[in-house]
Formats: sequence, C-alpha cells, structure tokens
Amino acid sequence: MNHTQLLRQCAVALALSALGAVAQAKTPDDQLIVGFSMNNLLSLDPAAATGNDVVEIAANLYDYLIELDPQATSKMLPGLAESWKVSADGRSISFVLRKGVKFQSGNALTADDAAWSLQRVLKLNLAMASPWKSYGFSAQNVDKAIRATDANTLVIDLPEATDPKMVLYTLATSVSAVILDRKKVMENEKNGDQGAAWLTTHAAGSGPFALADWRAKDALLMNRYDGYWRGPAKLKRVIMRHMTESQSLRLMLERGDLDVASGMSVPDVESMKKNADAVVQPVRRGTLYYVAVSMKDPKFADKRVRLAIRNLIDYDGINTTVMPNYGIPQQRPVQMGLPASLPNPGYKLDVVAAKKLLADAGFPNGFRTSIRVLADPPFINIATNLQATLAKAGIEASVLSGTGNQVYGAMRDRSFEIIVGRGGGGVEPHPHSSLRALVYNPDNSDAAKLTNFQGWRTSFFSPELNQLIEKAEVERDEAKQTADYQEAQKLYDSQVGAIQPISQMVDTVVLRKDVRNYLGHPSATTRLREVYKQR
Repeated sequence: MNHTQLLRQCAVALALSALGAVAQAKTPDDQLIVGFSMNNLLSLDPAAATGNDVVEIAANLYDYLIELDPQATSKMLPGLAESWKVSADGRSISFVLRKGVKFQSGNALTADDAAWSLQRVLKLNLAMASPWKSYGFSAQNVDKAIRATDANTLVIDLPEATDPKMVLYTLATSVSAVILDRKKVMENEKNGDQGAAWLTTHAAGSGPFALADWRAKDALLMNRYDGYWRGPAKLKRVIMRHMTESQSLRLMLERGDLDVASGMSVPDVESMKKNADAVVQPVRRGTLYYVAVSMKDPKFADKRVRLAIRNLIDYDGINTTVMPNYGIPQQRPVQMGLPASLPNPGYKLDVVAAKKLLADAGFPNGFRTSIRVLADPPFINIATNLQATLAKAGIEASVLSGTGNQVYGAMRDRSFEIIVGRGGGGVEPHPHSSLRALVYNPDNSDAAKLTNFQGWRTSFFSPELNQLIEKAEVERDEAKQTADYQEAQKLYDSQVGAIQPISQMVDTVVLRKDVRNYLGHPSATTRLREVYKQR
C-alpha cells in the first residue's frame, strides 16, 4: 500500500468513525449524511451504470456539458459548455467549452476529453449506449460524428434526423454524458477496456466532489474538491449510507443521525410530515406506473378486451389509497407539464361497461389470467387492487410477485399476460422520450428483440402511430410538433394501447429542517454543491 492509499483509507476511517460518534446527536455541520438503498448501485462507470441512484452520484463527481433547471426542466443551463448552437437544418450541434477547467487530477479539461467520453460509451456498447444508438450513433460512426475541432469546441453531427432538443436533453440528464478525465482513465486501462474495470469503483471527474471511497451496499464517501471551477462546494464531505429499512431511516432522521433520506414507506413519510424537525420534499419524476397487457395473448389482442381492462382499473381508489407519496394521477403516456401534455381523459372504474365489452368479445363469464408484479410497494398494492376489480367482471387473476428480473424479464421475453410496472422515458422533458419508450414499436417481430421499447414488449404495433411519432420527432416548427404529439396521444387512446398509465412517479425525500438549498431534481441529477446547514 502506498502513502497516498494509506492516507485515503485513514481519512475514510475517520469519516465513518466520526459518523458513528454522533449517535443521537447532530450530524457534523460541514457534512451531509444521506441514507438510501444502494441495492441497485452496481457500478460507477458512466458507460455501464443504470438507475437513478448512480445519476445523483455522478452529477456531483462529474460535470455535464449542459444542465437542466430543477424547477423548470425544459430550461437548459450552461455547464462545462458556455454556449451551444444548433445548425439551421437541426443536424449539427456545436459547443463552446469553458477555458481553465481542471479535473480533480489536475489535468486540464478540453473538448478532446468531452469527445472521447461520449465516443467511449458507443465503443464499449454497454447499457448506457442505448439512448445514443436510438439517435443513430454507433461504434463505427461516432469518431466522425462526435469530435473536437479545437481545445474548446465540440461538434456533434446527428447521423439521423431527430429533434436536436432530445439530444441536448440526453446530454443534460444521462449518466453516459458526463465528461471523463481521459488521461486518468487511460492510465488505468487494462486489456483495452478503456478503464472500464477501474471505473466500476473509481471516478475521474471535474465535479464539486471527489470520490474518497465506495463500499458496495455499505457506504460511499465524497470529499469537496477545492479546485472546482465554480468555487468550492459549501459542504466539506457527503457520506451516503446503504439503508434498506424504512423504519431505520425514520428513526435516524428523528434522532439527527441522518440529514437526508429517500425510499421511506408511506407510513413513515406520513409520520415525518408531523415532525417539526423535518421537511418532506416530493420530487416528481417523468416515469409512469401502469397496467400492461400482452397482445401476443389472443384475448388481449382483441381491442374490446383491452378496453374492458381499462374500465376495470380503479384509478381513483388506487391514487387515493395506494399512491400518496409514490405518484400522482396520470392516464396519458406523456408525462404532465410539457407543452404537448394533454389533460387526463378521465377514465373511471366501470364494471357494467367492462362486462358488456367482455360479453361482446366472447367472454361473458370472464377468464383466467395472471398479473406479474414486483413484490415491493406500491406495485404489489396496485396489483392486489386490480385483482379485486377484475374479479367483479369475472376475470380470475392470480398475482405472481417476484424480482425485477422475473417481472421485467418476462416482459422482455414477451411471455406474460398482465404486468403492473413502471417505465417510460421520463428523464428527458420531451414527449418523444415517453412515446419512444412506451408506445413506439418499429418492428413487431420476435426476431427484432427491441427490448428497450416497451411497446414491442407488449406486442402493440400501430404503423399509423409509428409514422405520427416519427413525423413529430423531426418537425422543426414547435407548434406543429406539439400538435403532432397531442394527436399521437389521442390516437393511442382510441386504439386502446397495451400500456395504460395510472400514475406519474413521485420520489419523496425527507430532510432535516436545517438542510438548505437541497432541491431534488426530476431527472435525478440532484446537485449538492450549494447545499449547507443552517444551525
């Protein structure tokens, strides 16, 4: 062990021992202690990391070219890029990067680092290459399409026609879009992996915090980077702790052992709402809770049966009794709050109408089916509610609860009947993000294996709707584009799509009241550089 490693381990040990020493006392004034489940935190490599948890970590270890305003997510703000310009034909975006920015290693940050970081995602072709491939980028064309023309200018040429706003939103939200220290990463390359093995547990960024240590399913420590180009963060250290028990999160918040907690159960959140020392902050995400049916099943291929299922969802009951602190009512495939968003159509539980539709479809006595669902709330609660209302029309549904791989794996294999799930684009504040994820299906063959498209997973296939979505994506007139996306939602409604949204996700974060400037970001890029404690 060298001297630097020894010093780092000593610092980590001191930080954790200090944390333990504040039992039943206030957390340190200059440290933020965060509790949440790290079960889905499997890698820190921006090319491979998935899930919202790693996005918040990356947003503090690294910088993005641009950022989205957390209070108006369609508003783009400068990051490493001081300015950017979209060409008249919408096929090229040029960025002017700031001068004088240093990585935490001391290396200068240039447009070459930015180009290499984005190219690396496509060349490794790991999980986070998906959004870029949907825009037409590939390992073969990325060197030409994404390039530095000088030390401070980055040019991105779009291989296929798309809305450049979508690409900009992806650059502002996807963990794959952070800018890596090329020299530092390549110093740790092994067998041509472009640093992938090393980056699984390390970081090489220019952000306001530097990674001190990560112990999987235990703790992650970030220390302030004093050379940050915006100026040092207000906090000296951020400590994230792996905690899966909601009651433990609540008790530690009440005692003052935690500053921030997420992933708490509804009863514990409700309890914290009554605590004068706590602030409950709901953060609206773009993803949607839904009921999905497989149109590979002959029953659900019948539009009348799908419409009957739509009439057998107790939207009001689910949103009133199950979804508080998890979601808010939403029955459209496009998230609310966008120019193209439409008011909810007002679907209601209507057993009489459902029975008539089933009888017309040849099922006067209903049928047997199954509902696959995660065993966690609110999913399992939605499923049991649905099971009860389906039974009112004679549909006998068994609930098959399981892990994510069991539930969504069956959906990816197109071997399910009904699923209660959550999905959609949602991260980018753009209607195409949701429609691409939930509705669009350019090739319905099994061989296509378009597993990233949930429309494909359900075997819902509408050439007319595909064409409308494709038209809207490249429409340069904003008013016409908005009208096209609204028409797509109406068409999906009339065709009774296989995925029926119920609620839009809310991620509830609970803070100690002395935490200031913590603003949960809808796209999960919650930045902690301005957070401090007022005591």
